[in-house]
Amino acid sequence: MNPVFVALVVAAAVSAANIRLFDALLPTIAADFAVAPTVASVVVTSFTLAYGLFQIVHGPLGDRVGRLRTIAIAMTIASAGSLGSALAPALPELTVLRFITGIGAAGIIPVSFAWIADHTPYENRQETLGRFIGFILLGQILGPALGGALAEWLNWRDVFYIFAAVFAVVSIVLFRVDYSSRKTTGTEHHSPPQQAGVLQTYQEILSDRWVRTVLLTAAIEGTLFYGTFAYVGAWLKEKFDLSYFLIGAMLAGLGLGGLLYSLLVKWLLKRLHETGFVLIGASMLLVFYLALPLTPTWHAIGPLCIFGGFGFYMLHNTLQTKATEMWPTARGTAISAFAFSLFCGQALGVILFGRAISAFGYDWTFIVTGIALLLLGMRFASRLR
Repeated sequence: MNPVFVALVVAAAVSAANIRLFDALLPTIAADFAVAPTVASVVVTSFTLAYGLFQIVHGPLGDRVGRLRTIAIAMTIASAGSLGSALAPALPELTVLRFITGIGAAGIIPVSFAWIADHTPYENRQETLGRFIGFILLGQILGPALGGALAEWLNWRDVFYIFAAVFAVVSIVLFRVDYSSRKTTGTEHHSPPQQAGVLQTYQEILSDRWVRTVLLTAAIEGTLFYGTFAYVGAWLKEKFDLSYFLIGAMLAGLGLGGLLYSLLVKWLLKRLHETGFVLIGASMLLVFYLALPLTPTWHAIGPLCIFGGFGFYMLHNTLQTKATEMWPTARGTAISAFAFSLFCGQALGVILFGRAISAFGYDWTFIVTGIALLLLGMRFASRLR
């Protein structure tokens, strides 16, 4: 396996773990600073806000100064933010430092996608991205577990010391690889030099109809799937009165389904074309959201989430693969626009479906989401043809 790919995998896994880290750490930090968890949750908001906003900054930077250099710089920022988080004396300081960590973490996964696209032929790209996503999912699954375990055995600050060290080590590796590559070839990637300004590049990208189709599909996908899935845990609590540990275990099935997809993607690619991936994935999501309100016992929720996760990544990874090719001359900028659309869709979806659930209840919201995802998949499949 390419050593650069391995370094990017480690970086992406740690970045993904940061996104879910406070699922387990929030009560501990709230107790340490003597505030309610709802007050301490500002550290989650600060990280995710920076993570979403700075997507559109790192992509153009990668196009201009090089992918690996941009990722290494981003990891250095994330390392400094993590180290500062470990030393934060109070909640306001921790909030600022988590925002700084989010600035760095935002430049890791999207720019890594662009690097992989630069160095992988299109016919092999979905398989490679599938493996890469598998490690991202592993980070998201292990993030809460690692945070909870280390906070239980050591101290919540020790979690950030570990993340700071990992970020720093990988950034050094990437700086060295980037330096050697430039010294040998005079360039780190194969994209042509970018002469246009950032705003002009975004304007050119958004003027293309196919690009707008991909970005709009990503935004709607994020709105529908993540906007509704954010409330599945609350639904489980209300319907089955499960412990939070069991709820977390059930919802982890989504990531496990994605991991299973990443293991089988090579086999699937030999039997299905991209349109088949989209239609089957959207159909599985329809079944997932229709089955949720009909499930009589909580024991079936875990396997059902695995099923839904598999279907989601069949659809999403195809969409993501197309995003890597929608503007090759400014690939980093284009992928950042894709990530920004997805995150904005998620944020909007949580608001919209929170109101929908209040008005119509969980069952009807799940059913409408499933139908809408199928229609979205059918529409995108028709454009692929």
